[in-house]
Amino acid sequence: MTEESAVLHFSTDGIATITLNRPEVHNAFNEELIERLGDMFEDVGHQDGVRAVVIAAAGKSFCAGADLNWMKRAAHFTEEDNREDSLALGRMLKNLNDIPKPTIALVQGAAYGGGLGLVAACDIAIGVTAAKFCLSEVKLGLLPAVISPYVVEAIGVRACRRYFLTAEVFDAEAAHRLGLLHEVVEDVHHLAEARDEMLDKLIKNAPGAMADAKDLIYTVAGKPIDQDLVEETADRIGARRTTEEAAEGISAFLEKRKPSWHII
Repeated sequence: MTEESAVLHFSTDGIATITLNRPEVHNAFNEELIERLGDMFEDVGHQDGVRAVVIAAAGKSFCAGADLNWMKRAAHFTEEDNREDSLALGRMLKNLNDIPKPTIALVQGAAYGGGLGLVAACDIAIGVTAAKFCLSEVKLGLLPAVISPYVVEAIGVRACRRYFLTAEVFDAEAAHRLGLLHEVVEDVHHLAEARDEMLDKLIKNAPGAMADAKDLIYTVAGKPIDQDLVEETADRIGARRTTEEAAEGISAFLEKRKPSWHII
């Protein structure tokens, strides 16, 4: 399989869908897949016509983590080689996390290791009941280091103290309970329906406001509620109220019509 075909990308009606397409190895990561995804995430983040991004996967699994052949090669890397290799994964995940548009992960089958990191780096995650999750790194003498910022943020320190250390497999119900999944559906057909329902909600909202809302979360998370934060949040809403989007949104509400960004 070529590097280009390892990831499929298409956009329609303002929705960009990026599909991991290595089903024969359960969409496991190798250097080429990581680099390709990193470039795509950066690219869609800058495309004005893209309103939301869907991360999907071909075949039975979402992503089984690291490709075995890649791991075999990495076993002979120097420490610096391994650091550079890990930085590429870090870049890819940060590019996904930083997309200033809503991102949705659609999870079927296994989401292990780095695959679980992909899910955690998305804004919204929907999975099927048969999905399985695992932070398996310590079984191999490794660490879930690069994915840890996103996983800790998604499921919390207490849960990570269990699942980072046990490397146990947990199911979709547990993932939902932990906050990794926002919704659980019966099968892949219902997964598509849940995707469309979520996208229908998102495209009714102002694109710039959603981008600013994402940035707001990163700004206030973990901060003490002091005068600095009060002033920061007041500055942000003050600036947003003066935007063309806000003027259009308020006018549309008062005039009982759809705003200009409402594309359906």
